[in-house]
Amino acid sequence: MTPFILLCNKKWDSVVLQLMRTFLKQLAILFGVGRFPKGPGTVATLATIPLVILLWKTGPLVYMAAIVLLLPVGIAACEVYEQDKGGHDHKEIVIDEVLGFLITMVWLPLTWQAILIGFALFRLLDITKPLFIGYLDKKIQGGLGVMVDDVAAGIIASLIMQVLYTQTNWLGSQVLVP
Repeated sequence: MTPFILLCNKKWDSVVLQLMRTFLKQLAILFGVGRFPKGPGTVATLATIPLVILLWKTGPLVYMAAIVLLLPVGIAACEVYEQDKGGHDHKEIVIDEVLGFLITMVWLPLTWQAILIGFALFRLLDITKPLFIGYLDKKIQGGLGVMVDDVAAGIIASLIMQVLYTQTNWLGSQVLVP
């Protein structure tokens, strides 16, 4: 059987589709991090720190491209997870925290102070959902609804972090990872 015939086979389509759904469901829970018994959102945000460091080392364009790519993929992952588990914003879904924290840390120096303050600020906004964040969380359904409140929290946290970066020396000046 040639690869072309294999690709046109309905059974193959079903296998590929099932593999994609499995990958998206695993991505939604960050490959098991979302199953952490206490504070899975906080644990997922902590687990995102190495990704922040890795993306920071690649430069701002790759960092921004990762954020732009993760938004639709994350929405699809949340949608698939909700279809299989039912309900809205299942507590095991943590890809939204990953994206929110990545947005929080964009265009900042990579210092331990920036990571600590960014982490605390993002978690505070994500948990308390002030302003319109809570409204977005309750009113928008599906995968977009899961992601959008964390994106909003990440944008607000990023704006605050940019003010701290430009107006204070709270974020330090040393680079954590050379």
